[in-house]
Amino acid sequence: MTKPRLYEKARIEKDSGIWPPKHNIFGIHVSATTYDEALEAVIHAAKGKRASCISHLAVHGLIEGSKDLQFGSMLNEFEIVAPDGQPVRLALRLLHGKALPDRCYGPEFMIRVCRRAEIEGVGVFLYGSQRSVVEALRNNLIAQFPKLVIAGWEPSVFRPLTDVEDGALVCRIKESKAGVVFVGLGCPLQEKFAYAHRDTINAVQICVGAAFDFHSGNKKMAPAWMQGHSLEWLFRIWQEPRRLWRRYFVTNTIFLAKLFLQFAGLRRNTGSAGKRREEGGER
Repeated sequence: MTKPRLYEKARIEKDSGIWPPKHNIFGIHVSATTYDEALEAVIHAAKGKRASCISHLAVHGLIEGSKDLQFGSMLNEFEIVAPDGQPVRLALRLLHGKALPDRCYGPEFMIRVCRRAEIEGVGVFLYGSQRSVVEALRNNLIAQFPKLVIAGWEPSVFRPLTDVEDGALVCRIKESKAGVVFVGLGCPLQEKFAYAHRDTINAVQICVGAAFDFHSGNKKMAPAWMQGHSLEWLFRIWQEPRRLWRRYFVTNTIFLAKLFLQFAGLRRNTGSAGKRREEGGER
């Protein structure tokens, strides 16, 4: 089990401001944050080359973290674990009364970070996916943000890196002087990569999942109306039924069951506390 880096978190909070507050959902500390709030924190940390880890969790990632204690422990040390999916946003509201105006969707957040990075002169590094995908992503980002500094980019090798390869990759990222590293390896590999390099990469590592595929044109993004009505999962199953049907149907069922149990537990605890207060007052 990994040890909490309390000293590191205290240093980051002191140097770059308080990160968005987190709340327990199935044992995972999810940030009740918005695009604007998360963006300000990320850019501030990136300009100061503060080592930070950011993830955007949908239902699948949340359930994986709740089942795998080691993975969940990693996630709980991330500076931001944003509600990527609408169900996660709604869980924050149901369980903790956090009425966020929208989710904080990884692919959308990536574009917002790039737009702000172009203005602020913050370099970005792209790591993950296939060569054709990450190259197309680089070209599309440059077309959209002509002054954005793409400090480096390279694809995944789709296997664990050797110690030599890992050290060389870290050196390339450092030499690029990027303030933001977008990691597109898919959940949970990207989060494990970011966590493993939290002390060696002096940049904000942002795990963005399918954003590489979407912004490269390799895959289509769900229409806005489906995203707004928590139906993105249905669109993605239609695109990749054999790969995704189990992920969505099984994990969505587990999510609903866990949500019910945690909500019922909160109601029960609230009711018990109220009863104790009443009994104490009677005495």
